Amino acid sequence: MTTPLAPDPEQLAAFDRDGLLILRGALDPAVRDHAAEAAVRLLATDRTTGRDRSADGKDGFRGVVALDDAFLPLVANPAVLPTLVALLSPNIHLLSSNLISMPSLPSAEQRTIRVPARHGWHRDMSSTVMDLGTERTPRLAVKVAYFLTSPGPDAGFTMFVPGSHTRTGPVTVPQGDIDPPGALTPDISPTDVVLFENRTWHAGGLNRSGHERLAVMMQYGYRWLNTVDDPAPTLLHRLDLDDIERQLLGARDRHPDGSVAREGSGARPLTDWWGHLTTTFAR
Repeated sequence: MTTPLAPDPEQLAAFDRDGLLILRGALDPAVRDHAAEAAVRLLATDRTTGRDRSADGKDGFRGVVALDDAFLPLVANPAVLPTLVALLSPNIHLLSSNLISMPSLPSAEQRTIRVPARHGWHRDMSSTVMDLGTERTPRLAVKVAYFLTSPGPDAGFTMFVPGSHTRTGPVTVPQGDIDPPGALTPDISPTDVVLFENRTWHAGGLNRSGHERLAVMMQYGYRWLNTVDDPAPTLLHRLDLDDIERQLLGARDRHPDGSVAREGSGARPLTDWWGHLTTTFAR
């Protein structure tokens, strides 16, 4: 993958303004192909642990980084990690890694989702909003969307309302419609990725491509936030992972002998890495 570079200030400003950002060429084609193959393999199994199914044929898994090594290169993607750290801080870890398969949807008369009565527009981390209220909910997490099937106008990629992360109320969908004004589908290539934060309103697009849409959503947040995925402690003992990957995969504040270290010390790998990358302070 690309050599890590300090994040572009203009891109950070665009994310602050829009609540989302496209990183061009941030997904290595070989990594994408291997992840897509692994996704197809997983979906063909009868595994139920971590399975994530819902209406109209949606299928997938939570915690896919622990289910197949093909997804591990996404954990600390060097083409994405500098921007993540700049938008949050070095004190982050992976909250969830979610494989999503959406089938090609039938006609509007047969659909039960993405219809006016159930348009699907939402914000992530809804329980946080319920507990804190919309006005007091800050940026807590950033998702990285990796799409593993071909883009196109009917591919059903995730749609967004730019700037909606600053709204204190929900987006307004006109009566009889399924999308709010200003909604768009990012124009991306197969190797581009989309970053968006927990407050940005989004929804799955209409997949009319004739084949399933595959995506992996990697969500990163502060280390004091609980993870969404099932614990995968065996990952942390692998010898082929470096300290940054271990931090992102949930390493705690511990000394080498396993004793408890000071709070926040578990973020040292990314903190040191950031110090070598740039003299600019992270947020």
